[in-house]
Amino acid sequence: MRKGRIASALVAAVIAAGIASSAGAAAPPPPNLSLARVKLVQIASGLDRPVALAWRLGDGGRVYVAEQTGHVRIVAQGAVVSTALNVAVSSGNERGLLGLVFSRDGKKMYIDYTDPVGDIRVVEYTMNGNVANLATRRELLMISHQTYANHNGGNLVMGADNLLYISVGDGGGGGDPLHNGQNLNTRLGKILRIDPRPSGSSPYTIPPSNPFVGRAGIRPAIYMYGLRNPWRFSLDRVTRDMWIGDVGQNLWEEIDYAPAGQAGINWGWNLREGFAPYNSGAKPPGARDPILVRSHDAGDCAITGGYVYRGSAIANFNGAYVFGDTCTGKLRAVVQQNGAVTQSRDLLLNVAQLSTFGEGLGGELYAASLTGKIYAIAKA
Repeated sequence: MRKGRIASALVAAVIAAGIASSAGAAAPPPPNLSLARVKLVQIASGLDRPVALAWRLGDGGRVYVAEQTGHVRIVAQGAVVSTALNVAVSSGNERGLLGLVFSRDGKKMYIDYTDPVGDIRVVEYTMNGNVANLATRRELLMISHQTYANHNGGNLVMGADNLLYISVGDGGGGGDPLHNGQNLNTRLGKILRIDPRPSGSSPYTIPPSNPFVGRAGIRPAIYMYGLRNPWRFSLDRVTRDMWIGDVGQNLWEEIDYAPAGQAGINWGWNLREGFAPYNSGAKPPGARDPILVRSHDAGDCAITGGYVYRGSAIANFNGAYVFGDTCTGKLRAVVQQNGAVTQSRDLLLNVAQLSTFGEGLGGELYAASLTGKIYAIAKA
């Protein structure tokens, strides 16, 4: 078993704060990014390309880490202490084990991965203690993805509604050559929403409130569309607003924002990249622009969506959305009001080869690096 370097007592304090942070706290004041003081605290190392972080209710704050190479490791007190699951995956820069989340009661584990031939699979396991019970494996989705190796999406989010939200890339290839982003008869280039409970012969149930239910020629699991590679997205645990980090093509990285309850949104790809036309495409009627973009001229090249901070450890920060970029490693924060950015700040924090963010049970935030390290975003 690989062991991460055991961190100092500060790690235990940071994790404990992440568990208890929201308990009985009064409503925080509005965020003020100019006053917020933040730093990175390394809480683990020695992992193999960590790409997703998840926590289970009642599990003592241990972090479950999805390694792209096909393993779910359990980290406690700075060390890898056990393995919860191994799965056979396809290798490659954008393939592998990509997503991990638990049911809200902690009894079910959900993973998103590309199998050995490259197809996307979303699978459920029942937990047996800290280990996924292999005998309970239940496949919810299989999406064919063999034409190109890139743009698999792969993020999983369990909503407060107990529905499973799934990001799926456009199928790969430069510029979406198969035009999947705007095609409502494919699940590629979409955010999907399903109820993971079976329905009749189907392994899952389509929520009746999904925006395209009953529409001929449209996949009813589609929740939003017109996306290129929504690598990481999240739901604000307080407002239920959705934030999507959609990786750009040649010029622009984008963050998309949708208030709670808004669905069926077309984010424009592959006719739009950021605020601009792509390949001279016209903006589709009703398509929505991102809330912010990042130019490749500034060094960004692969946006990594994060979370709205809802912890209590960092003053003046509650309500700020934190995100970053894999290429620069820089972490940034913004505040929105009525769908427009009102505050923006470079946090002056850097995670080399940033791969993902995580949200602890108490709303504290974390970041992971493909180099094998996990950091807490803590009060400076």
